[in-house]
Amino acid sequence: MDSTHDHTAATRLTGVLLLTSLTAMIASAAIVVPSGLTLNPAEPAAALAAVAARPGLHLIELGLDVVGWVALTGSALAMAARTGPRLALLPAGLLFGAGLTGMLHDAGNLALTQLAADAGDATTVTVATAVLLTAKWAVNLTGLLWVAATATAVRYLPLTAGLRRIGAVAALSGLAAVVLPWTTGINGPSATQEQLGYALHLPIMIWYGVLGWRELRVGSQSREPDVASS
Repeated sequence: MDSTHDHTAATRLTGVLLLTSLTAMIASAAIVVPSGLTLNPAEPAAALAAVAARPGLHLIELGLDVVGWVALTGSALAMAARTGPRLALLPAGLLFGAGLTGMLHDAGNLALTQLAADAGDATTVTVATAVLLTAKWAVNLTGLLWVAATATAVRYLPLTAGLRRIGAVAALSGLAAVVLPWTTGINGPSATQEQLGYALHLPIMIWYGVLGWRELRVGSQSREPDVASS
């Protein structure tokens, strides 16, 4: 009985955290893209100036993004806590890794907030370039882990045929987003290409939102007999 209850609670928690992650990340992107806070490493001085001009807005979107990655990391732990096939731990582990690298990306952007106070200093611009490059490649690694987590989830989690097909398409879209920076050579992606990358990652985000809604419903339905019997 306790095992069944724990499984139900973990399922519901997975759903809540996945939906929280989706909501926070979309809210963050809705601030970043139109406000010009995508922070391109190719233009470190412009990135510092953008942060210095809107520090409050930058911190708000960064806070939302942190909430999104923390929730995604937590959902991976909740997913791993459920009983089931051992291979189901693989997507949970990869999703956990994506959450950690996503937080590393945000840590770099947070450091940039303090660097923006000395935006006119040449040394600051040099340091900002290194911070931005690290943050951008951290998010690229995050995307790769997220794609791998999606692909293995499609393979090993108990899903409907429709959800598997949509997940496979989402994983391919995410893979295209991961590959995109590698096609730009030493120049790095432009602001337009970065926004395209955001758009290509969106199907994965939405797929996990759908998965979260499904987990929440399954957990709630599993709980109803317990409530009724009490």
